[in-house]
Amino acid sequence: MIRIGVPSKGRLMEKTFDWFGQRGLKMTRTGNEREYAGAVEGADNVSLVLLSAGEIPRELAAGRIDLGVTGTDLVRDKLANWETKVSEVAPLGFGHADLVIAIPACWIDVETLDDLDAAASAFRRAHGHRLRIATKYHRLVRDFLASHGVADYQLTDSQGATEGTVKNQTAEAIADITSSGETLRANHLKILSDGLILQSQATLYRATLSQGPEIDALIKRIGF
Repeated sequence: MIRIGVPSKGRLMEKTFDWFGQRGLKMTRTGNEREYAGAVEGADNVSLVLLSAGEIPRELAAGRIDLGVTGTDLVRDKLANWETKVSEVAPLGFGHADLVIAIPACWIDVETLDDLDAAASAFRRAHGHRLRIATKYHRLVRDFLASHGVADYQLTDSQGATEGTVKNQTAEAIADITSSGETLRANHLKILSDGLILQSQATLYRATLSQGPEIDALIKRIGF
């Protein structure tokens, strides 16, 4: 049985169902809204597994699902050496979002990562602790800042409403995904001119542990 992991709710689920439907696999959610159950028509020995988008990278890496749809950002942040654990089958063309570094708009002298590095050093001297950056993308943010020589900071975990952490004084800056930038502007934040970490979108991945002619045939059938 080939197991396909799909986000369990919202527009991401609906658009994923549409994408597979256009390629001959009809996916439907079954049961009530509290049941994470689904069905696939149009192919034998294929089952649908409904999961949160954040769970799908882990399930792919473990080989508990064979194919999975999730964001580029989630795969690269949650899986160390992700290229050895999953392979990209196809970008799906929706779910676009940019992972960016954003700072208070009132920091008029801070526009680049070099400026942020200088500001972080000054912040530590003035306050006795490191500048806090709120994010849920720890691996991606840490690697990005290290590659640009930014050192005097600490990451603080944020699993929701990251844009509000600066206003609430639990962080001085953030690293989060944005599609339009409107929420950032509404919270008086601006993106550093060179603060783009990753451009993400919904992508179909294959588990490295899942090999065999049946999966090869299914992938070929949907056009890849």
